Amino acid sequence: MDYLYDGTFEGLMTSVFYHYKKEKANGIYELDSYQQSIVFQSEIVKTDVTKAKIVSDAINKLISREAYIHIYYCYLSNTVDKNNIILDFLIFAFKYGKRTMNFYTHEKVLPINEIYTKVAKEVHRVLGILRFSDIGGVLYAKYSPDNDISILIADHFADRYKYERFIIFDEKRNKVVVYADDKWEIKENVKIDNIEFSLDEKMIHKLWKQYFTDLAIKERENINLQFQFVPARYRKNMAEFN
Repeated sequence: MDYLYDGTFEGLMTSVFYHYKKEKANGIYELDSYQQSIVFQSEIVKTDVTKAKIVSDAINKLISREAYIHIYYCYLSNTVDKNNIILDFLIFAFKYGKRTMNFYTHEKVLPINEIYTKVAKEVHRVLGILRFSDIGGVLYAKYSPDNDISILIADHFADRYKYERFIIFDEKRNKVVVYADDKWEIKENVKIDNIEFSLDEKMIHKLWKQYFTDLAIKERENINLQFQFVPARYRKNMAEFN
């Protein structure tokens, strides 16, 4: 049976519940991207937060908190077959329990570990390079992460700019983090076009770019190293590179 879910983490966990309690899954897929199989039947899974919580609690209790976090990072990744990597991992992990993460290089565990590392590295990088601009009393930042990491960076910036209001716009997914009054939330299907910066903000961009240029020591310029720290795909939203 192929289980099709709505793209939410709770929907994915509900599908895992069905695998154990209803009929074993041949695969788990997001409904919007599923290509009909001529071999396996499919069933659309209605997200059930109670069933999802049962699976989440079981992962934390019977395997480990570390495994749960790795699964969640994998879910947020842009890995094409992430749902079935998670399913294969869980089938293995529920068998070996708390020893699971010790099998670091096992074929069912290694993909989860590698994907976790990839997502965590992007989070770390974005925390350092995300640029905010003032748009009339609200801080605004735009970025295009490879992975769906907005939920992973929200707490950091909410703490860092706790007395401000800010918007972080993931232009690749049309998703925003909106923060005000000590609370943040994520909104989806949002389009933000033609943001107009104030004259002061434009001047700050200009000064920052000039500072970045003046600071550089031409004789020590290392383009390859620069691209390792700040890959080209991130630069379009950074004032010093535009």
